Amino acid sequence: MVAAKATQVKMCCQGIVKLDSSLNALSNCECLSLSTNQIDRMVPLTGMKKLRVLSLGRNQLKKIEKLEDVGETLEELWLSYNLVTSLDGLASLNKLTTLFISNNQIKAWAEIDKLAAMPNLRDVLLVGNPIYDGMSKEEARLEVLRRLPFIKKIDGVLVTPMETEKALGASVAERSTGASKATAAGATSSVAPIE
Repeated sequence: MVAAKATQVKMCCQGIVKLDSSLNALSNCECLSLSTNQIDRMVPLTGMKKLRVLSLGRNQLKKIEKLEDVGETLEELWLSYNLVTSLDGLASLNKLTTLFISNNQIKAWAEIDKLAAMPNLRDVLLVGNPIYDGMSKEEARLEVLRRLPFIKKIDGVLVTPMETEKALGASVAERSTGASKATAAGATSSVAPIE
């Protein structure tokens, strides 16, 4: 198959050290996997106007950069097991739903705050970063939810309504009381009371 026509391209475990502009020949590529190489920096992806999934896990990347050209198409970015310290470089990714960035070097919660501006983000993988040091799994999840209340999945586990309420400070009792008042104010029940 001609590379320019391929919709999925996998170049994993190839010993790739440096990327170059030849990637832009992959004009039909929707899923590009470059994981488990030795890549230490990105190149502009000007010719990849259909790219939806970019996998760069298990490389030597220190920062997220040069993704502006795929900002209107990229939905999933896999960067786990790299050396990333900052989440700068994601702002242009308007359609991003999934960000896997576990086992990197993210030390400040302020970096997670940068994700709040990403309207479609629903799934994050953050485990293995220094921000979780000294926290229980529950504490870490709640901290992520406080900062990103729209997230539906954290570290591979779906967010529960109870976690969301706990993170945002609303108790189940308060919500139940509100529902009871609404029922008393006009809703009728078809269930007979138990005596």
